[in-house]
Amino acid sequence: MPDQQAVDLLVIGAGMAGLTAGARAVRDGLSVVVTEIGEEVGGSARYAGYVWTAPSHEVMERHNPHGEASLKRALVDRFEGGVAWIRSTGVEVKGAQPILGFGQGHQIDTNHYVDACRRMVVAAGGEVLTGTDTERLLLEDGSVAGAELVTRGGTRRTVRATSTLLATGGFQGDTELRKEFVHPQADRMELRSNPHSRGGGYRLAVSAGAVTGSAGAGFYGHLVPSGVPFTDPADFVDLSLYYSEHALLLNLRGERFTDETLGDHLTAMALLEQPESRGLLIADARVFRDWVVGSYVKGAVAVDKFALAAKRGGRVGLAGTLDELDLLPEEWGYEGPAVRAAVEDFNALATAGEQPTPRRLRDRTPLDQPPYYVVEAVPAITFPFHGVRIDDRARVLGEDGRPVGGLLAAGSDTGGLWHRAYAGGIASALVFGLTAAETATTRATETATPRAESREKQ
Repeated sequence: MPDQQAVDLLVIGAGMAGLTAGARAVRDGLSVVVTEIGEEVGGSARYAGYVWTAPSHEVMERHNPHGEASLKRALVDRFEGGVAWIRSTGVEVKGAQPILGFGQGHQIDTNHYVDACRRMVVAAGGEVLTGTDTERLLLEDGSVAGAELVTRGGTRRTVRATSTLLATGGFQGDTELRKEFVHPQADRMELRSNPHSRGGGYRLAVSAGAVTGSAGAGFYGHLVPSGVPFTDPADFVDLSLYYSEHALLLNLRGERFTDETLGDHLTAMALLEQPESRGLLIADARVFRDWVVGSYVKGAVAVDKFALAAKRGGRVGLAGTLDELDLLPEEWGYEGPAVRAAVEDFNALATAGEQPTPRRLRDRTPLDQPPYYVVEAVPAITFPFHGVRIDDRARVLGEDGRPVGGLLAAGSDTGGLWHRAYAGGIASALVFGLTAAETATTRATETATPRAESREKQ
């Protein structure tokens, strides 16, 4: 392995965005090196199974009004092209289906996809280096010209590149960055993600003069049972309490504080800001039958999330009547009578056809079918929405608003697309990974690349 080399594209991070970019770039004839700090490629994409987003600009605007307009438009416009790209790799893409009530997408085998992308890079003569950290970017005249790498064994290597792509998956694995840019209580959240995304790309971008998104943009994650640690990546889905959209969520004061029906991923953000970032999720027999033990989306494996939380030692309870909610364990810290009263008040309004406060935009059916299933829930984070700012060509922006020469970013390292809203992380990684490859191809043709020079010498 050479100590120094020159390529068209250096990709830092071998998850959905990075491998997509690498595979597309080699298909376009570029020389590519992909690095990954973990020992395996794929990142958090290995835990996903769907690629989806908003089906139109109008729907995207309605559900994500404060996201960067050019990025939202690019995601919607380029999504179908991204799906076609997946098919071109030989990975099966199942038929379109609704997701989260407003989105549309496809079930895919993301493990098959990331492995196919890796094979494409290697088959074209590129490299995929695992167990490799990026120590620093090479800066020349205000532009990025590659990076210095170091392996687990301490071997150092310099890779000069016409374009360098940051795709390290976000900073959810770093509790200090979470506290600073997500919420002061964000360090307490369970990590619903691979453990290697610790802000490597974010810090590299800042060192090169990149501008980042504002704090308070939120995060993508889901509610999970309190006191139940993840022991296997399958838990990321199995323990997620997606059914909260049809249940009631009460804080420590026994109060509703958000419209649960807008989506569990949004409720998770709202719960983080409540006292101690924990609350009681209450469902009745109807919700249990229709949603707790059902599939969240078509094709997903159904799991009895109440039974699993109980088996794993979570705080759960089964009340035969609403009056039995008065008997919540004292050590949980909730006032049972206040919890019961909150459910009764909601039921009375729902029965009368009146909106509660906070409102419920969708499911306003009363919870009046005993028994009642109680789970204490907390938010878990998958990735933050704060990140490196890019334009719609995946070029990293500097503080002057202009692109930082030679530097690209895609996937969860980026910010600006989502602001306390979400419509598909795998989709954005796919679309902007492909976009980054296209931008790198354009730059390679406009620059005297090492690959072109070597052909001339031959």
